[in-house]
Amino acid sequence: MTQVHFIVEESPEGGYLARAVGADIFTEADDLSTLHEQVRDAVHCHFDEAEMPSLIRLHITREEVIAA
Repeated sequence: MTQVHFIVEESPEGGYLARAVGADIFTEADDLSTLHEQVRDAVHCHFDEAEMPSLIRLHITREEVIAA
């Protein structure tokens, strides 16, 4: 695996939730810089050295509600 992709969403309680696509990796953090650290740590814990992806991609989604 050369890459691992994460979907990142804003948490209703504040902060961010990240979940990997195609792997059972989940993490959360209060801000994006901390989330970057948490995602790296989660990836390093999940994969063996031989399987470690070289890139981590974050797809950050954000929902906005506006009046019609």
